Amino acid sequence: MEYEIIRLSNGIRVVFQYQNLPVTHVCMVINAGSRDECAGKYGVAHFIEHLLFKRTERRSTQQIINYLESVGGDLNAYTTKEYTCVHASMLQPYLNRALDLFEDIFFHSTFPDIEMDKEKSVIVDEMASYLDSPEESIVDDFEDLVFQGSGLGHNILGLEDQLLALQKTDIVDFMRANYDTNEMVIGITGNYTLKEVERLLHKVFGTVPSNTIERIRNDVRPLIQQHVTVGKPINQVHYMLGSLAYSYRDERKTGLLLLNNMLGGMGMGSILNLSIREKHGIAYTIESNYTIFSDTGLFSIYLGTDEEKVEKAKRLVFKELAKLSEQPLSETAVKRAKQKFIGQIALTEENRMSMIISAAKNVMDYDRVILLDEIIEKIQDLTSKELLGIAQDVFDPKKMLSLSFVPED
Repeated sequence: MEYEIIRLSNGIRVVFQYQNLPVTHVCMVINAGSRDECAGKYGVAHFIEHLLFKRTERRSTQQIINYLESVGGDLNAYTTKEYTCVHASMLQPYLNRALDLFEDIFFHSTFPDIEMDKEKSVIVDEMASYLDSPEESIVDDFEDLVFQGSGLGHNILGLEDQLLALQKTDIVDFMRANYDTNEMVIGITGNYTLKEVERLLHKVFGTVPSNTIERIRNDVRPLIQQHVTVGKPINQVHYMLGSLAYSYRDERKTGLLLLNNMLGGMGMGSILNLSIREKHGIAYTIESNYTIFSDTGLFSIYLGTDEEKVEKAKRLVFKELAKLSEQPLSETAVKRAKQKFIGQIALTEENRMSMIISAAKNVMDYDRVILLDEIIEKIQDLTSKELLGIAQDVFDPKKMLSLSFVPED
């Protein structure tokens, strides 16, 4: 489907896709996340995401909640290490409500002390819930290990003592230093003409003042190979293994995405699942992931298993990584992997909210939308030789770190 990019005078960009459907999906992505926090203020980016729904100059908290819900709409948000995203879905006639609400919460929130205290309590509970799930907390702890000393090396939720100490001035300072209008992208998909969308955007966002910021994100430090074991009050071993990988500007990312999908991606037919779970029956959960950042990336493998089985599971993981690193894949294997991966990517296009968020991030990162046909072409162009080179680079045991959560004695 065709996309149109609209550029407002204050620097905000908008990506619009026409869809002849009754439901509209809208998002607003800000190029600011937890990696942009200052030491001592960890958790402020995620805290702001919560506070955006808590009172503005024109609306109470209840009015913010009801503005879209009263017409059957849905409003939500999330924070990553590099982005903050608010998104909404509603019936076609109510696009103006969503955009008006976005403008209000991002540029007119008041951050009253009473609401800040409430949300601090909510996030502390979120932290406690998160720590009760070792299969989730090990992911962030592993990133902390890999990226220690950089902005990527701390949990998005932050630290409890630092969260509780945050003041309104910390919120305002972070937004002023990171909410650059040139780094804001709105995504819209729905049944409208381009003129209708442009007219509404200029009406709602036209008076927003530009805020241009000179910002340099802190660099990722050289990797120090470590293999860390931590005792926890748990019954199973949770294990993560991984290494630094490629940023979104590195052309090798497509090859690694394909290899990752083969190893432990979606579906039950992945290499690791078939070998370790199905054949040997020694891990209930095993998966691999490739997380892409603006200046680096992280490839990782996670598994959970009984303590007496973990060493065998590790050996099998390294055995599968070695296979991919020692000899090229056959033409048949590569063709089959490409076919599966392309099919999975095409199916994600059915999720129109994910699609428009992805388009907005494309505009943020590349100033254009990367279409499905281009993605498919890049995947089809991959060769066995290229995949072998990527595997030898990323799956090198000498470059890998690991983190284990083990039952306490």
